[in-house]
Amino acid sequence: MILTLTLNPSLDRTIEIGSLTRGTVIRAANAHLDPGGKGVNVCRALLANDVRSCAVIPYGGAEGHQLLALLSQEGIEVITVPVAGPTRSNVALAEPDGTVTKVNEPGTALSPAELDAVAQAVLDAARSADWVVASGSLPPGVPVDLYAQLAARFAEAGINVAVDTSGPALVSAVAAAPALVKPNREELAEATGATLVTLGDALDAAGKLRALGARAVLASLGPDGAVLVEEAGAWYGRCPVREPRSTVGAGDAMLAGFLAAGAGGQAALVEALAWASAAVSLPGSRMPSPGDIRRDDVRILEPDPTQPLSTGD
Repeated sequence: MILTLTLNPSLDRTIEIGSLTRGTVIRAANAHLDPGGKGVNVCRALLANDVRSCAVIPYGGAEGHQLLALLSQEGIEVITVPVAGPTRSNVALAEPDGTVTKVNEPGTALSPAELDAVAQAVLDAARSADWVVASGSLPPGVPVDLYAQLAARFAEAGINVAVDTSGPALVSAVAAAPALVKPNREELAEATGATLVTLGDALDAAGKLRALGARAVLASLGPDGAVLVEEAGAWYGRCPVREPRSTVGAGDAMLAGFLAAGAGGQAALVEALAWASAAVSLPGSRMPSPGDIRRDDVRILEPDPTQPLSTGD
């Protein structure tokens, strides 16, 4: 079983538009409201592919109750912790070429007692988990080393920990030697202080995170695919998207596919890329089901360190 922790869950509204022009009235072509938060999305992707998971989330206010209703409709197993502040709402504007403009609320602060309750819920549920996924941004006021603290406690209990976050929280977590970290290109650059211009730069930066403590690094590179660097070696792959619709949740689908396929080696990278590519082809933050996933489109390639990385998303 895969357990996820989302400290900053959300209601995610994705609005499909023709083009984004500031200062004008824009008429939406379509809109979708989905339960959001990185760990929630990982669970949604796993559920769509019949892999058991459970999401631990704090919730509050009318938005929090709406989030729980959406999760219940989808059949996601959840452990909930009530908090005083309201659950945040995010808005994404998706253009036909796959360009997505996101506006994310910061989320509600958690009191020390609320944070303790969430941490205890995770620790209790983790006893029956194969993996714990700690992912997403930290709400205001939460200690930046929280993921590092949890990773250390889970490692002591023999539980694999995957961390998908950014900024100082990622740097702190890496030092706690998690089994896996999954940064995107921007997060990888920020965590290592590197400028990522070529594929070689990305591989070097992923290797640096391993040297700092992470046992494996799965780094998503947007249209350039992804790299996996672990003790057994390094792999690079990509998977074309025929008709991109939304990148929201694609990284979470990538992580879910990687874990579902055993969380290591070339076969897991193939699954990760196939799930992420399928997610990009779907509207809003919909997660791919088996009929959406095209593993035959994935290409594992000999990495060329001089290959330039794309400048687009």
